[in-house]
Amino acid sequence: MSIVESITTRRNIKQFKPDPISKDDILSWLQAATMAPNHRMTEPWQVLFIGPETRAKLNHKTDFGGAPVVLVIVAEPGKTPVDSEENIVAASCFLQNFMLAAHEHGVGTGITSLGATPTGRAILEVPDGYAVVATVPVGYPADVPSPKARTPIMDKLKQLP
Repeated sequence: MSIVESITTRRNIKQFKPDPISKDDILSWLQAATMAPNHRMTEPWQVLFIGPETRAKLNHKTDFGGAPVVLVIVAEPGKTPVDSEENIVAASCFLQNFMLAAHEHGVGTGITSLGATPTGRAILEVPDGYAVVATVPVGYPADVPSPKARTPIMDKLKQLP
């Protein structure tokens, strides 16, 4: 699958099959994701593997669509507010790389902000200053939604002098 095909066919999956995903595969995709751009090689991401007890405490309305694996991507704080923002951007690039690597192998991912709520942060024991980028269910899709229309890129461009 080409990178453009991977980007344009990846979907946010809401329902998953119960089939297990190899932890070795997940670790391989996470390792590949570390090639994400990041300023000054700070590699400011952390990955939390959510176990059954923590998952139950998070109490997601659909139990993450039955995904066999749930991850949380966290960005470390920076020394300055700008550094902290750059860390969130880098961790987001890391997350996108992971999602595309999983998709290439037929594994779906979703994204939810549940872990970023005050209650979610407390359950996940996220320290102050760290940003929860996303909670990510991972598994084989039970259903792949059709693509939603996107705004033409020309509507999002601005030429500066």
